[in-house]
Amino acid sequence: MKLAFSTLGVPGLPLPDVVRLAGDCGYDGVELRTHPEEPVHPGLLPVERAAVTAAFADAGVELLCLAGYVRVAASGPDGPVLEDLAELVRLAGELGAPYVRVFPGAGEPPAAEADTVAARRLGAIAPLAADSGVRVLLETHDSHSRAQDAVRILGPVGHGSIGALWDVLHTWRGGEQPESSLPALAPHLGYVQVKDVASAENTAPLPLGTGVLPLAGCVGALSASGWDGWLCWEYEKRWYPQAADFAQLAGPGREYLRGLVAAAPAAR
Repeated sequence: MKLAFSTLGVPGLPLPDVVRLAGDCGYDGVELRTHPEEPVHPGLLPVERAAVTAAFADAGVELLCLAGYVRVAASGPDGPVLEDLAELVRLAGELGAPYVRVFPGAGEPPAAEADTVAARRLGAIAPLAADSGVRVLLETHDSHSRAQDAVRILGPVGHGSIGALWDVLHTWRGGEQPESSLPALAPHLGYVQVKDVASAENTAPLPLGTGVLPLAGCVGALSASGWDGWLCWEYEKRWYPQAADFAQLAGPGREYLRGLVAAAPAAR
């Protein structure tokens, strides 16, 4: 399995320093939070886009995903949602990122038609994603935090350029263990976000292996199924500024994940 981390863990760090940190700590890739306040977003000029590509190439690090904030199940007209999503997909294709992250965002409780709305929008963007060499991944998050919720959207889409991003925290908080989340998500799975927290109520980020999330069970289930994709550590320091400095945790976190992978059972 390949390892990455999210730039949520290093808010404000210039992009060259981000990719340097990844390379120095032995990570294979980086997930970029894609927002106007971040170094990478759809408003970048062509010369700025070229600089992003060069920074990753020079460091020998892969750009895993543009983690955007489009909410595909949100109420309202399709047009603005599809425009924002198309901008992200085009940017990802230009930068060489294989994935774009989207949220459900249907509200609580989600409207009865939210699944249909989200599936329609994802289906509409699928041809552009395919042409751009990009997969759009619906994260297990907010209104559709469990695997069983996400697949109600993904199943009807039925397109190879639309998939799932498994955030282990949210499926676990929704009452699912990895052994039940994975079979549902497996036909759609792009990659997996891992993290650790103290409890379902206290979600401030902790060093991997010091909290309560079933990370060994997650990696074990993935390995036993024969899956050999990406694990991305999403350390949410941007939302918890009091959390420990990610740069000091990045190396030990990589070693922890490598240990889980090494100890996981072989594919059955």
